[in-house]
Amino acid sequence: MQRRQFLAASLATSAAAFMGDASAQKSRARSREFYLIRRYQLQNGSQTKLTEDYFKGALLPALNRMGMNPVGAFALEFGPETPRYHLLIPSDSVEALATLDLRLARDTEFMEQARPFWNAPAATPAFQRIVSSLLVAFEGWPKITPPEASGGKSGRIYQMRTYESASDQDHVRKVEMFHSGELEIFKRAGAQPVFFGDALVGPRLPNLTYMLSFASMEDLNKSWAAFGADPAWKKLSASPRFSFEQIVSNISNRILTPLAASQI
Repeated sequence: MQRRQFLAASLATSAAAFMGDASAQKSRARSREFYLIRRYQLQNGSQTKLTEDYFKGALLPALNRMGMNPVGAFALEFGPETPRYHLLIPSDSVEALATLDLRLARDTEFMEQARPFWNAPAATPAFQRIVSSLLVAFEGWPKITPPEASGGKSGRIYQMRTYESASDQDHVRKVEMFHSGELEIFKRAGAQPVFFGDALVGPRLPNLTYMLSFASMEDLNKSWAAFGADPAWKKLSASPRFSFEQIVSNISNRILTPLAASQI
């Protein structure tokens, strides 16, 4: 009788522990944000002003009403196909991001403010094309972290880097590398990480994208020099498991500056 009671108690304890672990995993999953990155390909001239006015007067206020904040709005300074604007839209709901345009169309205030952009005729379009990616935040960096407010946005730059991998296995290893110390090395080097995201939907999968913020290009160069000289990075990058040539097949590097409407 005592043995049966002991076994029953042990099973109950194991079940409770399992349910606790499962609940903790679900809680961690819920705490991670999702990101919609939109890249607006534009032409010089009226499109840049029309799009920036649309961000400021219509889109970002509507996104904030939906509980999506802070929203980043950036101009591409160095990178392919300028002019181009980038939006970084966070949400705790992947469904909300996937159905964003349908929800915006039901917002009467948005539709009124967005009229010049949304109703632009084909002869004079508001933009050339939009490329979108849907990401989930890294477990080790679950939410957007805007840079420190000191100094404001004036002169601040943002570096957005996308790492592509040749296989899913290589991609998983690169994400693992970030969680094996790389995140901390960025902070020690003086960079201000904004977000790290694993692409779920978008072009050129598998890939990940992250953003760093710096006070200036000089600050960027100093931080990367410190990063490369960090003993922890030298040790991590020397690991055969994280051989860079094997786990990263292509890098896209973009330098962005915040638009006036940006909340990051």
